[in-house]
Amino acid sequence: MLQTLSIEGMAQKRAARIAVSSLFFLTGLCFASWASRIPAIQQALHLSEGGLGGVLLALPIGSVISMPVAGWLVARLGSRQVVLVAGFCYALALPLLGLVQAPWQLFACLMLFGFMGNIANIAVNTQAVAVEAMYGRAIMASFHGLWSLAGFTGAAIGALMAGQGVLPYQHFFVITVMAAIIIAVSAKHIVQHQGTKPAPKKKAENVVKVPRVRIYRTWIRLRSRWFLFMSLITLGIIAFCSMICEGTMFDWSGVYFKKVLHAPDGRAGIGYAAFMSTMASFRFVADWLTTRLGARKVLQLSGLLTATGLLIAVLLPYFGTAIFGFLLVGAGVSSVVPLVYSAAGRSKNLSPGVALAAVSTIGYMGFLSGPPLIGFVAEAFSLRISFSIIALMGACIAAMGSRLKQEQ
Repeated sequence: MLQTLSIEGMAQKRAARIAVSSLFFLTGLCFASWASRIPAIQQALHLSEGGLGGVLLALPIGSVISMPVAGWLVARLGSRQVVLVAGFCYALALPLLGLVQAPWQLFACLMLFGFMGNIANIAVNTQAVAVEAMYGRAIMASFHGLWSLAGFTGAAIGALMAGQGVLPYQHFFVITVMAAIIIAVSAKHIVQHQGTKPAPKKKAENVVKVPRVRIYRTWIRLRSRWFLFMSLITLGIIAFCSMICEGTMFDWSGVYFKKVLHAPDGRAGIGYAAFMSTMASFRFVADWLTTRLGARKVLQLSGLLTATGLLIAVLLPYFGTAIFGFLLVGAGVSSVVPLVYSAAGRSKNLSPGVALAAVSTIGYMGFLSGPPLIGFVAEAFSLRISFSIIALMGACIAAMGSRLKQEQ
């Protein structure tokens, strides 16, 4: 009987892990599909690099607006309901991006896309924290590995669609249908119940309250909240620095190869493919690496790899060296976000949804604000200068990672 229950429990855990992995794949596929058609949409709307950078600001704006909404929804309704609805709405916003006829329309649709994307992102990571707790070991990086694999898949589908002359809105509609199928199949295996806030401690009876004791308790409570706040801010900054590098690679790696390295159209996407290949593959071994070395050392190594890779691509602007540099960047950023989200989800004083909402939104702002920053700096100076600035983010990851406690 006990063996039967054990087998059933393992089957439920495995089903939940597969379902959540599918939703990570879905969110990655949606974003990569949009990113793969940015050049076509930029050309159709006659946007310069600076103009595109300005329009892309809509994504972080939508993300910031969604921050209080996402935390409240996940805490109030549970991540299961939120991830299913927000995931579908995220995919449903894609065809709108392909139908725009003016920059202001693209700006509005990108705000909606960023809004729904951040809510889906927070809800699916809350699900991942719950499944990780079921397993009792680090598995967060494997979920993000599926997101990266979806990015690679989405880029390949986008290149195929563009090569066949398929219009962006037609391409995006196909992705929306695929997303609806993934959600329908995964829905029944999504984790239903989430961990709740710890129950408040009962007040001791027959205890005379002394003003000095109350002041001391208030001080301890405020001190605890301050350290919690600073811990979440530190995690958020690390995620921001990593994801600003990811966002840059997603939206500007092809442009960098084309305009700086003068690669032909058929080879302009090789840099992006190199970055995605190492980011996806290293995420599947990141959990093992973290167990062996600890989160702090992994973050330090990740920051050094990211900064080194970008500097190689900038200082040695040749085809082979740039590919090698982008490979290092992919390896560098692969472990950072999973480690940060896992640490935030284990917060003892906040629900996983609220803690993840705070950290994830700060990080997601980096993912979405990086591309506009690149556009503005490139317009004023050059792409090489803008990539040099992004290299500093890798150094920040290493520096901020050193401040974390070893057990994290």
